[in-house]
Amino acid sequence: MSVTSSRTIQIQFSGDLTENLIQSASDNALSPGKSDIISLVVGANVITAPVISGLVVTGLTIIPPAGNVNLMTLSGIPIHKTDPVSLSLDSTFVSLTITVTTAITGVRLIWT
Repeated sequence: MSVTSSRTIQIQFSGDLTENLIQSASDNALSPGKSDIISLVVGANVITAPVISGLVVTGLTIIPPAGNVNLMTLSGIPIHKTDPVSLSLDSTFVSLTITVTTAITGVRLIWT
């Protein structure tokens, strides 16, 4: 069974610059539509795309737990401790690495 997923990024500016930018990723009619809550252990955590026959992962959104104060590094890039990160992934994607120095419980991964 497949799910069609749609992802949109919206950026709004207000003040001296007023603008509303909306960018949509292509819909994925073969999305796994999978949401996992994981715990990250100290060190490098390899995050592997779910492999479900006939389905294709084209996006991953990482949502840290509310109130998180510990740094997460995504393949060498420090990411925000509490804000979500949404990545568009090529069909050749297999895995990425999130490194932490303190264990973090309750990180949500949404595969689209």
